[in-house]
Amino acid sequence: MLRVVRVVVGERYLAVVDPGRDRPGRGAWLHPDPQCLDLAERRRALPRALRAGPLDIAAVRQHVEGGPVD
Repeated sequence: MLRVVRVVVGERYLAVVDPGRDRPGRGAWLHPDPQCLDLAERRRALPRALRAGPLDIAAVRQHVEGGPVD
């Protein structure tokens, strides 16, 4: 399971993976499977769990799909 946390950058909310599971704040758990991320995105589960408005999940998607993280 991946722990995902919310990070505030300026006025934007970003979702990032917390591999050490030690970042402060509210976290959400997600299976490291692209289908689970798609389902969570469709259901708006991550913004609701992390208590955020519009949430950028690009970093989580890159981690789950195995691509390079910017």
